[in-house]
Amino acid sequence: MSELAAELSARLSSSGLDPASVVRVIQAGLAEDLADGPDVTTAATIPPAEIGTADVVARRSGVIAGLSAADAVFQLVGSGLPSEPSRGFAVSSRHHIADGDKVSPGGVLMTVTGPLDVILTAERTALNLLCHMSGIATLTKKWVDAVSGTGARIRDTRKTLPGLRALEKYAVRCGGGLNHRMSLSDAALIKDNHVAGAGSVTAAFDAVGKLAPDLPVEVECDTLEQVAEAVAAGAALILLDNFSVPDMAEAVRRTAGLARLEASGGLRLADAAAVAATGVDYLAVGALTHSAPALDIGLDLIRTDQLP
Repeated sequence: MSELAAELSARLSSSGLDPASVVRVIQAGLAEDLADGPDVTTAATIPPAEIGTADVVARRSGVIAGLSAADAVFQLVGSGLPSEPSRGFAVSSRHHIADGDKVSPGGVLMTVTGPLDVILTAERTALNLLCHMSGIATLTKKWVDAVSGTGARIRDTRKTLPGLRALEKYAVRCGGGLNHRMSLSDAALIKDNHVAGAGSVTAAFDAVGKLAPDLPVEVECDTLEQVAEAVAAGAALILLDNFSVPDMAEAVRRTAGLARLEASGGLRLADAAAVAATGVDYLAVGALTHSAPALDIGLDLIRTDQLP
């Protein structure tokens, strides 16, 4: 492994990301762009020996996530793909901010230097990831700010795009949110269909406890009566599905600290403070990942040179 590759792998790992899985996502994105051969426009206009330096620049205010993923795109194109041979010169990058930092319009996130054809071929895939992840981080921060001072925390869901879950949930963390389940096996969430299949909240809770006694278990409840049943069954975490604000407050009063409570279902940013003020512990917000608008970020070439 080259020194650059080792550094990149360490950056991704330190962020809680699996380098191999990030590389797979990037390779899939690059394969779409290079499915029929090299970048025709770049090949026609950029001499192979031309070196470029470019800034990655925010066009809008937001919270940044995905800088190391963008680094990996440039490095993968520079090191060569099956459909895109190596250019023989690595792209280096210098970060001016860190993931989780806020940026204003015109703020420079990172500067990349290397073969200009590599930079331009990698540009869109790198920006796609960076814009998408930063959009998630930016929206998450808005929700986190909305409940500030209440004690409630913002959590994501599994409503993620296939293949992008780890990156999207990392972006949630960059925005100050918490991750819920990463998969169906690292925690149990008993939903209405599980209750219907098992026959009752109690039966479903007991069945999960027998199969996976060491896993955390959350029970989705549609009514205050189900909340009482879940608490009696021993549930320590209860999801209040589509409860009104008054009913959330009543659920908090009735559980009296016997279980942590999570509000879920159609939550709106405008109502976040009121929901948090009921005393619930978490707000589950699927929109963090399924509806976050991309943050507008671009790449601006600032100089070129020729290899000696």
